[in-house]
Amino acid sequence: MLKIGVLGAGHLGKIHLRLLKQLTETYELVGFYDADTENASAVSMEMDIPAFESVDALIDAVDVVDIVTPTLSHYDCAEKAMRKQRHVFIEKPITNTTEEARKLMSLSHEAEVKVQVGHVERYNPALQAAQPHIEEPMFIESHRLAQFNPRGTDVSVVLDLMIHDLDVVLSNVKSNIKKISASGVAVISNTPDICNARLEFDNGCVANLTASRISMKNMRKTRMFQRDAYISIDFLEKEAEIVSLHDVDGEPDPLSVTIDPGQGKPLKRIQFDKPEIPEVNAIKEELATFADAINTNTAPRVTIEDGYNALDVAHKILERLKLSPNLMDA
Repeated sequence: MLKIGVLGAGHLGKIHLRLLKQLTETYELVGFYDADTENASAVSMEMDIPAFESVDALIDAVDVVDIVTPTLSHYDCAEKAMRKQRHVFIEKPITNTTEEARKLMSLSHEAEVKVQVGHVERYNPALQAAQPHIEEPMFIESHRLAQFNPRGTDVSVVLDLMIHDLDVVLSNVKSNIKKISASGVAVISNTPDICNARLEFDNGCVANLTASRISMKNMRKTRMFQRDAYISIDFLEKEAEIVSLHDVDGEPDPLSVTIDPGQGKPLKRIQFDKPEIPEVNAIKEELATFADAINTNTAPRVTIEDGYNALDVAHKILERLKLSPNLMDA
């Protein structure tokens, strides 16, 4: 059984701790470290989990390090863990800069350790249900809107929210990006709070992404259009809908919905599918499958390279925002 320890016991760190306590057949939860000693003491008492006195002490005691600290400390924590040949689960974004992410990639290969990045939407059951239907999307539209919450404003909305959708897009479009356009506005914090980005790929696919943390309601929806199919994924409500077109052979079923594409082409039957979505805790699932990857010596579902790629595109979007006349200087 893998011994695991958690670095960071904030809001998300406590969620990880609770779920790891449930994964008793997969992990032995050794303890956690949090730089806030008062918080560490409170969490330790509340959850009956040992609190370590330092990052190094925790790393020395485990096989796997789960990094749920603020983004600015991701690199230092992961570097220490990898240098002691510990496997690393690291929350998104992988690091603060692409240079840090590149160094971690190199170090992970040198240390021969597994690394998984916490792009949790890959484990969202709505995406999982839709995934078999996603073949070659050519237009993607994503909206990730959130009500304002001071937690997370240490980074821009691109690194805080949009990066989820960047990872989903990059994992489904098998082509290189040829052009990025973006605009955004800093309204409340010192970095962009709302942003729209347009990614154009070599294969002709276009992805239009909007992220906001100053909205009146929460929304996490992605729509994908491909040849003969439309796929809608609601990450928040955990719903998926697939509308697909199929050739009609012979006389159409009078109860079916058909369209005539014209120009002598055969009738198309419209099929509506709403797959059943299982109840799955995505964070618990990603932690469990990381253990599987370690035990079977296979690649994690979200690799360190995936984390780097999403971060790289996010920073390119941020570079475009610096040139945007709509971006307010806070």
